[in-house]
Amino acid sequence: MKIGELAERTRVAPRLVRYYEQQGLLSAPRSANGYRDYGDEHVERVRRVAGLVQAGLPTRLVKVLLDMEDAAAQAMPTCPRQVAELLANELGGIEDRIACLTRSRNTIRDVLSRTEHAALLSEAGRPAPAVLT
Repeated sequence: MKIGELAERTRVAPRLVRYYEQQGLLSAPRSANGYRDYGDEHVERVRRVAGLVQAGLPTRLVKVLLDMEDAAAQAMPTCPRQVAELLANELGGIEDRIACLTRSRNTIRDVLSRTEHAALLSEAGRPAPAVLT
């Protein structure tokens, strides 16, 4: 598949797919006409990269994680102490962001559940929380 189809299937802009390639996060063979030729495995890879980036990881650490996952699929992975420390620091930041997002979500749910628009919560596929009185 060409980059446009990959971008459409992953909901990632084509220029971002190219950026992932520049960062060494993705590689695809080129066809005879010079176009990149992506396969189904690239769809999952781009989704994985995009998810990690959206979680707040810098691309340099995404590369480390993906390389370690690839190595783990081959044999027992190793991780230098410096890399482990970087990953542990990132994990702490992610957990802080999750806690902040959870508080924000709960606040929004609580506010909506107390209004005449509480039905919007269940329409969105999420049950309205019980209102404590």
